[in-house]
Amino acid sequence: MNESGLAEANAAPSPEALQPIGTPWLLPERPGFLIRRLHQIHVSLFSERCGAFRITPLQYSLLSLLAECGEADQTTLANAVALDRTTTTGAIKRLEARGFVERSASPTDRRSQRCRLTQAGRVLLSRMEAAARQAHDATLESLSEDEQATLIRLMKKITAANQQRRGKDELLG
Repeated sequence: MNESGLAEANAAPSPEALQPIGTPWLLPERPGFLIRRLHQIHVSLFSERCGAFRITPLQYSLLSLLAECGEADQTTLANAVALDRTTTTGAIKRLEARGFVERSASPTDRRSQRCRLTQAGRVLLSRMEAAARQAHDATLESLSEDEQATLIRLMKKITAANQQRRGKDELLG
């Protein structure tokens, strides 16, 4: 938002602006609200099914990515999970402290940290795979198979169209 937009947002509203305009936009009709609620529901279901492993959905995503690619630097991992590097690095450090991930300086750039799963990380990922899949299935269980496929396709379309957006860094920058 530019300075004039900020000034407009902070200015006292005129009496006309306080009048109701058209039909109210109810929360259950707002895409952002519904997406946030769906995320809350999924995190709750993930916690119920995977709580014994003491792994968050973000940590599970990072473990899954490392299992898929073998090794990656923290910036690549942050981009892959669409979060800022600070949040991602914190999650990786917690996984490292529990012995699930190893980090080492890149041989070509000492500032860059290379990450890979440990054997314990591979075992954990294997042990929790069924529970994590159950959480994802439970998130979508009220939909038919066709509806599930449609929802996934539409979510992929929206995320692909907005790939450059990464969350709070964009709001603060």
